[in-house]
Amino acid sequence: MTNECWICGKQEAMPYKCRYCGKTYCSDHRLPEQHGCTSFNETVQRGFSDTQGRNYSQNADTEKLIKNMLKNTAKHAAKSAAIGTFDRIKRSMFTSPSMAIIYVCVVSFFLELLISGYVGFFQLSPSLLLARPWTIITHIFLHANLTHLFFNMLVLFFFGRELERRVGNRVFWNVFFTSGIVAAIGYTLTGTGPMIGASGAIYGVFACMAVLAPEMRVYVYFIPMRIKYALVLFGLMDFLLIGSPDMIAHTAHLSGLFVGVLMGMRIKKASRSRRFDRAHDYYSQR
Repeated sequence: MTNECWICGKQEAMPYKCRYCGKTYCSDHRLPEQHGCTSFNETVQRGFSDTQGRNYSQNADTEKLIKNMLKNTAKHAAKSAAIGTFDRIKRSMFTSPSMAIIYVCVVSFFLELLISGYVGFFQLSPSLLLARPWTIITHIFLHANLTHLFFNMLVLFFFGRELERRVGNRVFWNVFFTSGIVAAIGYTLTGTGPMIGASGAIYGVFACMAVLAPEMRVYVYFIPMRIKYALVLFGLMDFLLIGSPDMIAHTAHLSGLFVGVLMGMRIKKASRSRRFDRAHDYYSQR
């Protein structure tokens, strides 16, 4: 084999031989497109012509198979995610009273939008309380708008779950519903228009937490403060706004707050008594 480039005649110690046309080229002309290799072009054209008809259906089948695989995979992943989410929701509803209340309130809010007369049947109306006694509880799960729902559920999510952890689910249910019922009674004695919302019950949860953990730090309008001071601030605001035309049941808030404080004091006292009894039994056995 000659060492001379077929294009420029350049001599090289290790020339390149084109595998398509078989001729020798220097490093500058070694690629088929650099030396205008006609054999390369013919090979490409012939290969395309030979495989165009034969492989088109094969490529189409392969593409279809891949699409089906991706589609099935996506469907399976979505189904698994949905089942996993449903399982987590179901599990949290049975293990966390706060989460169960949140889910019920969210579902109830959508029913408010879909069913005519839903709110009217379950809302608390002081003049109709004796005729519709169930409304003393069902009003808790209704909300006026998305903002009302969001902030109530946000407070419940943080402080409700914390109260559950400290006192247990059974005691939490007692605090929540006792506060909600007393809040409804308090509003019935002072208000006239219909009332909806979980605010009274949530005030009870918040107040109970303030008694059990008064030094807990919270943020009120992005200002950090201890929860006991936040409770005093909220209580004072509701007291000053009683009778104002803001469409907020301030007496319900104060009633729920009062119940939460009383129940928190009772829980705290019982907890101290249990600790004293355990300590007494421990030292008595020594």
